[in-house]
Amino acid sequence: MKLIFLGTGTSTGVPTVCCPCDVCRSDDPRNKRLRASVMVQNNGFNLLIDTSTDLRQQCLNHSIDRIHAVLYTHHHADHVHGIDELRVFNFFHKTVIPCYGNAMTLEAIQRNFNYIFNGHKPMGGGIPQLDPIVIESSPFELGGLNVLPVDITHGNMTILGYRINDLAYVTDCSGIPEESVEKLKGLDVLVLNALGFEPHPTHFCLDDALNAIDMLKPKRAILTHINHKFDHESVNKELPENVELAYDRMEVEA
Repeated sequence: MKLIFLGTGTSTGVPTVCCPCDVCRSDDPRNKRLRASVMVQNNGFNLLIDTSTDLRQQCLNHSIDRIHAVLYTHHHADHVHGIDELRVFNFFHKTVIPCYGNAMTLEAIQRNFNYIFNGHKPMGGGIPQLDPIVIESSPFELGGLNVLPVDITHGNMTILGYRINDLAYVTDCSGIPEESVEKLKGLDVLVLNALGFEPHPTHFCLDDALNAIDMLKPKRAILTHINHKFDHESVNKELPENVELAYDRMEVEA
């Protein structure tokens, strides 16, 4: 199983529009962060987590020509607004793409992108062919992978992280409910958000993320959903031995 980081940035991406800071002007490619999304590949099966605003560019960057299924963490714009790009995969492969999420997420997506799901053919242009599937707390199988949805707190919402075999992807997390902690124990790889240095009401900051990693004790932890306060090289070298910053195009075997 391979994990590919398609994007590792927060909702604005990095560089942030209008910002003259050193990170936004950096020449280090690890400081160029598209909106957060990953792909899990397993024996030819491509499982996408979130359709980020930058999905088209991400697919071009990685020569992705097939998406078999999508897992949604939640319905915020930076995790969903690339949804229309899925139609290209429908056109070329003549398939419907199943899209999984909790009930709140899928209700919001179907409401916000009504033109996709209302059953009416639009005038001009095509629409994505998607099958929204509400998932519960039970594990399920996709492409030979064991997928366990994990409830995560994001401000006042309950969103989903995903444990896939012994790798977990948890983003936009501001808290891990007690009943979810055990689901995230014994991991080979934990991908966790760390927005920046300062505390935030809806996202882990760096200290929060490190405290969660210390509690969960994965063999390896990778931080994503990063803002423009983190210079990759300087922050990365100060992290604990088993913790590192993600960067766009990073690949991890798990």
